[in-house]
Amino acid sequence: MTFINKLSAAWTANDSLLCVGLDPDMAKLPAQFQNDPQGIYHFCREIIDATADLACSFKPQIAYFAALSAEDQLQKICDYVRENYPHIPLIMDAKRGDIGATARQYARESYDRYGADAVTVNPYMGFDSVEPYMEWSDRGVIILCRTSNAGGSDLQFLDVGGKPLYQHVAQLVAQKWNKTGQCALVVGATFPEELAQVRAIVGEMPLLVPGIGAQGGDIAATVKSGRTASGAGMMINSSRAILYATPTAGEDFAMAARRVALETRDAINQYRA
Repeated sequence: MTFINKLSAAWTANDSLLCVGLDPDMAKLPAQFQNDPQGIYHFCREIIDATADLACSFKPQIAYFAALSAEDQLQKICDYVRENYPHIPLIMDAKRGDIGATARQYARESYDRYGADAVTVNPYMGFDSVEPYMEWSDRGVIILCRTSNAGGSDLQFLDVGGKPLYQHVAQLVAQKWNKTGQCALVVGATFPEELAQVRAIVGEMPLLVPGIGAQGGDIAATVKSGRTASGAGMMINSSRAILYATPTAGEDFAMAARRVALETRDAINQYRA
């Protein structure tokens, strides 16, 4: 099954556009995981089990694992998702950007080593930095377009032939680069007007949308700006707000994560119609 087909099925099966980000910060993990050599894995596994019926995708951020030499735990987490929730897409948030043989190795890392259904990539070295990922014709290539950080405007709003660069990227991907039909774009929830512009350019192409939750993006504006005619088309990511949802020491962290994920999924669904 292709990435797009799996994603479409997950939107329907879980009635959800929520992407649960896995960004494990050791300083924020519950106490029982602090001295556990496999604490990151055990924490993420419980988050996955608590939210799997509420999510359309899971998105581990590779830097949180690599910085702690925890790639083995990332491998176990990816294996766990594939074995227990094979119907939910696994997105490797790596934001890789290189060309030729090096890009191919990065693709192998995400697709072959970790078994990801899709990976985020940086397009600013041009199509030959993206094309190697398309050798895996069933896997997703999620390309940075209009990112949620304020500094993104430093480059993404530069004028390119009468339109901002982020719109030029969206047009390139939609009209020229999407050779396998498995491309998607990253567009931040913090800029709903630009999100609407990208949706108008790319039609039904899926959008990975960070920026709600801890980054403050408005759910109503995000959904209304980025949804497709069918009320789908987005993976709206929330990481820290779900992972570290426990308001008091007495509340179980996994149940707290589930509570916030459910509230977020349902808040998104209010505006999908």
